[in-house]
Amino acid sequence: MTAETCTSGRYVLDETRYEGAGLRIVRLANFVTPQSGGLRTALRALGAGYRAAGHEPVLIVPGPAARDEATDQGRVITLPGPVLPGTGGYRVLADRRRVRRLLEALAPDRLEVSDRTTLRWTGEWARRARVPAVMVSHESVDGVLRTWGVPRGLARGAADRANARTAHAYSRVVCTTEWAAAEFLRTGARNVVRAPLGVDLTARHPAVRSPELRRRCAGGADVLLLLCSRLSPEKRPGRALDALAELRWRGVDAALVVAGDGPLRARLTARARAERLPVAFLGHVADQTELAALQAAADVAVAPGPAETFGLAAMEALACGTPVVADAASALAGLVGTGGDTALDDGASYADAVQRVLARPEAHRRSAARRRAERYGWQPAVAAFLAAHDAVATPLPTNQATEQPYGAGQAGR
Repeated sequence: MTAETCTSGRYVLDETRYEGAGLRIVRLANFVTPQSGGLRTALRALGAGYRAAGHEPVLIVPGPAARDEATDQGRVITLPGPVLPGTGGYRVLADRRRVRRLLEALAPDRLEVSDRTTLRWTGEWARRARVPAVMVSHESVDGVLRTWGVPRGLARGAADRANARTAHAYSRVVCTTEWAAAEFLRTGARNVVRAPLGVDLTARHPAVRSPELRRRCAGGADVLLLLCSRLSPEKRPGRALDALAELRWRGVDAALVVAGDGPLRARLTARARAERLPVAFLGHVADQTELAALQAAADVAVAPGPAETFGLAAMEALACGTPVVADAASALAGLVGTGGDTALDDGASYADAVQRVLARPEAHRRSAARRRAERYGWQPAVAAFLAAHDAVATPLPTNQATEQPYGAGQAGR
């Protein structure tokens, strides 16, 4: 397929399909950057899985300039999109006319949308074009609104109205956990399906643990905590610092490593300096081998986001044998199980949970973490998403197939 060219803002597309390909599954996503976390990981893994199953995935995302690339996850088209203020660099597909023209030129067999706010209009486009469309719920509207300080009753009412409109606009709504599905089901939606995400159980493995890396990261401390998260309000990254401060007040010699970036980084860095907390801020860790080693090196990973609908970074830590302490209000509370513990939304509760985890024998807690992650590989995740599209797996010939849905050493976050 010839690459798309852009001349004077108009697109000329070669609509030729891959020889022998199955369905053309066009995917739309906002809030994706080179420093993105779980959403970028999921998009790449699912796209690679669709290709391996014999389909033709095309991903459309916003960026600083127009691009059209052939990648391990299929074709990726970037359209210029403005930065959303206050989000730390997230961009959105704001030009509806341009997106609509591109969709019409691509003529998808299926549409998959990973933003149920600014892209919800695509459901109506798909209905008019007679294209089965799926909306993937990557976040809880109710939960996000509450992290922004909206009172519970108002947040629930706004979420119910938004979710009812979303369910009406699309053929199906895909939710990665029962927790995520609950806010749709309470509106009476009948087109909700479950399709959990996955984790690369090969690249994320207890064997990548390095005692030397742990010693360097801990800086001599007895306990090494890890926060692997976007540093934005809905992720509650400050709770990791609250937990660290509480643990040290209790006499626990703990240190914290933060892998991630976002609009709250400067504030968190200033707080750690002012309180003399042993925190290392690494920023976005792009190298997946390095990130896996870091996730395996920690004694406990903290996942304080109360609106998480799955929590890929936490699942990666579990796969590395690192127990996770998650917010009791999030979907992770049901996923972590014996692989960690849960906490209420305050530093003392997180410190309690960390200490409960550390009280277990190390070999026991690390093997339990790995067993929890082994329930969530990418192959069953891809199969579940394809089922939501009513798409069968028709594997490509051996010389074209990609056996690993999550390209080893190539999948970015």
